[in-house]
Amino acid sequence: MLDNLNWWEIGALLLLALLIFGDRLPTVINDGLRMVRNLRNMARNATGDLSRELGTDLQLEDLHPKAFIRKHLLSEDDEQAIRKPLQSMYDNLRSDVTGVHNELKDVAGAADLRTSGSRPATATGGATPAPAPRPSYDDAT
Repeated sequence: MLDNLNWWEIGALLLLALLIFGDRLPTVINDGLRMVRNLRNMARNATGDLSRELGTDLQLEDLHPKAFIRKHLLSEDDEQAIRKPLQSMYDNLRSDVTGVHNELKDVAGAADLRTSGSRPATATGGATPAPAPRPSYDDAT
């Protein structure tokens, strides 16, 4: 959750919380943590109740509709029948990507061989010319 925030933003949020809640901040934090613990316990209890009712080991991730159907309603034969057409497409795509990867590796290896050899002298006395400046692009275009 806090992956997108840097230290300055976290500090600003803490300062803002301190300004808003003042000396009640520890009580507000404690209440928030208690609420999160209660929600976790409720989810754990609901998962346990569903697991007992269904007669199987049920995890919270299994409650996603696709995972639930796959695990509890489809047999292995049904699942294989669903996956078979997609598996051949996946295998074809994987072989194509592997072929392109190998070709790019071969091209890069050949380019390295060409550049690692001695460079021919140029008309400027052996120095290579500076690359041409790239045109700048505006974000609006």
